[in-house]
Amino acid sequence: MSIRENFEKREEGFMSPFGCLSSKSKGRARKEEPCPIRTAFQRDRDRIVYSNAFRRLKHKTQVFLSPLGDHYRTRLTHTLEVAEIARTIARAMRLNEDLTEAIALGHDLGHTPFGHGGETALKEIYSPDFSHNEQSLRVVDLLENKGKGLNLTYEVRDGILKHSKGYGKIIPDNSDEMACTVEGQIVRIADIMAYLNHDLDDAIRSGVIRADQIPQSCSKLLGRTHSERATTMIKDLVFSTKVSGGNLCLEMSDDIYGAMTKLREFLYDNVYRSYEVHNEFMKAKKILSELYSYFVKDEKMFHRELTNMEMAAIYRKKHLGEETYERIVCDFIASITDRYALDLYSKIFFPSPLV
Repeated sequence: MSIRENFEKREEGFMSPFGCLSSKSKGRARKEEPCPIRTAFQRDRDRIVYSNAFRRLKHKTQVFLSPLGDHYRTRLTHTLEVAEIARTIARAMRLNEDLTEAIALGHDLGHTPFGHGGETALKEIYSPDFSHNEQSLRVVDLLENKGKGLNLTYEVRDGILKHSKGYGKIIPDNSDEMACTVEGQIVRIADIMAYLNHDLDDAIRSGVIRADQIPQSCSKLLGRTHSERATTMIKDLVFSTKVSGGNLCLEMSDDIYGAMTKLREFLYDNVYRSYEVHNEFMKAKKILSELYSYFVKDEKMFHRELTNMEMAAIYRKKHLGEETYERIVCDFIASITDRYALDLYSKIFFPSPLV
């Protein structure tokens, strides 16, 4: 028996019947020989961590664009906080921690530069159907590994696709919106828990809001510090979740769920839609919109930018009729980091002095 098989056997002994056993994965689109050491979900986690898209997250905006302070969150630190919260919940419920972590680490791989401002820009200039969760799936299925994709398991791909909730309910009523595994459903909620806490923290640090502006009812129920709020939310989910109809149904108490919903409304009204943040998002939208339009009109210049990027492999698919040129430009714009976008914009649109 291999190390992997031995661990898979152990999973059957300690994991909840509602967890997704590594040995029961629905598999990959392209069959592979199993690893003698790692389970399928461990391999997925490793592939995500070693991907170029994962590394680029360190230079992508969470809320505050290109912050100079060392302690503001980026898309990468957000991802790590989601993974930590999700894994804590999965362990408490005796679910598959490796699957949970893989989904959490991959959930934002397709996020644009400049946060949701970049996503809004691509909705307007490329397609209203563009979404970062679908783009994340496209990254792992197609864009990574020189156009071959990461060939992840069905369960991880499903969790990545269905992690996003927009401004909808924290726990949706429509089961079709939820991942097929409880682990994937946990990531969706952990994502909200993470950004409710760290976006609030960063907003206070930046001076966009003051701590005394936070609704008192939220502070009273959830706590007044990052640690208190995270602990309250996690414990409430763990202890409120119930078995119903033979399924594990993730639930939260009415009080805590209501406080989280109210806190999210507060963040949208006072942080995400604040003048300071919105004004920067408008600048970001202008940058990405002009870059997209420029490259759509100048394919020669676009091809030059792709010379040293993995996406050049995707560009070749255009000539085979497998991808449209506009789709490839969209992929490129979505993949670049904040600082790359700013440098590229400066190079293309700013005049260069003669030496």
